[in-house]
Amino acid sequence: MRVMVIVKASPSSEGGALPSTELLTAMGNFNEDLVKAGVMLAGDGLHPSSRGKRVRFSGSNRTVIDGPFAETKELIAGFWLWQVESMDEAVAWVRRCPNPTPEDSEIEIRQIFEAEDFGDALTPELRDQEARLRAEVGKGE
Repeated sequence: MRVMVIVKASPSSEGGALPSTELLTAMGNFNEDLVKAGVMLAGDGLHPSSRGKRVRFSGSNRTVIDGPFAETKELIAGFWLWQVESMDEAVAWVRRCPNPTPEDSEIEIRQIFEAEDFGDALTPELRDQEARLRAEVGKGE
């Protein structure tokens, strides 16, 4: 199963504070363990929401909203994509993770939908399209 591991934003990450050399080293070592175990598919940190935008959808209207966004607890500071056998395995890896911020923090784990999760709604034509698009995306690696 694939999961997205979401590092929640904190006051320091939203304030634009960069991680210390010690934290970068610890995270680098953790990421290396993930790669060696064949778990890590991707992962990156994100700039604070003050440098971001949101697009609000209402019917056919689109409204662009400039950051920063008020609710820090609902924001994301970084993410990983992992391939694991189970949610329990993902939790075990997160338990090994260095605290990603100087203050208390939270990491959320969410399972990613796979084609079979959509049942009959994903027609053979849509499956073919999905496979073609994944192959095209993979060419850029």
